[in-house]
Amino acid sequence: MTQSERGGARDEGAMARDEGAMKRDEGAISIDTKVALVTGGGRGIGRDIAHGLASAGAAVAVLARSGDEVADVAAAIERDGGRALAVTADVTDRDAVERATERIEHTLGPIDLLVNNAGVRGTRGDFWQNSPDDWWRVVEINLRGPAVCARAVLPGMVERGRGRIINVASDVATRTTTRNLDYACSKAGLLRLTDCLAASVKKHGVSVFAISPGMVRTSMTEAYWGPDAGARRLPDTVWTAPEQVVSFVLALASGRADALSGRYLHVRQGSLEEQLAAAEDIVRNDLLVLRLRPAP
Repeated sequence: MTQSERGGARDEGAMARDEGAMKRDEGAISIDTKVALVTGGGRGIGRDIAHGLASAGAAVAVLARSGDEVADVAAAIERDGGRALAVTADVTDRDAVERATERIEHTLGPIDLLVNNAGVRGTRGDFWQNSPDDWWRVVEINLRGPAVCARAVLPGMVERGRGRIINVASDVATRTTTRNLDYACSKAGLLRLTDCLAASVKKHGVSVFAISPGMVRTSMTEAYWGPDAGARRLPDTVWTAPEQVVSFVLALASGRADALSGRYLHVRQGSLEEQLAAAEDIVRNDLLVLRLRPAP
């Protein structure tokens, strides 16, 4: 069995083990979403989020480049009594994404929630040893992709005066790193895209968030940080349970966190309720956003 197969097997096992906990969490959250689009929804976190939103009552469009995987996720949601649509598209292809959103809205209805989850880990090794084209492709997927998808859904959201976008970011965007520079730069750009978009659409009733799920066991993270990673292996306490991410997304989809639109929220830095309790201070002091600290 390959590493990728082991990661995929673990993903399916995690879905089965966590199903009960997810449903309990979802039952406690009333989401304000009728139709959701989840990119990168064929595997890993995206698959969990798609299932969670569907279980909470949303019709879910599952989008990715892998047609077989999104078809499997959509079929599983429908077997459980939910509504789902499998859509195959490359998030960096504007024409393909616009055709996809038209199909989604024709089939399921207007999109209330976009979860920009599609992404890739990035190149390894030293920056000067990697291909600039490979480097740029990572930036295209992780930054252009969310921008293209946001551009496709925002006109409708603005016209209707409601909607939410959740961008899946990473802590690596906020610190210096010597590896995966393409990934770090793309995620830093995603944080800036988030707060700029939030400021632009606030008056139209649309909220935009960036979140970090932390380290969730997927085929991508296991390949780099998992059991076969040698000295890089992370302790079990570092990993985020998938149901934590799902509950966090559902809470954002409920509308309770709209006061924190434009902010970067971490799944593991206290519950969303705790972060909401500090919302006034966060907004007043302009926290949880990328800012330059000027020299004295």
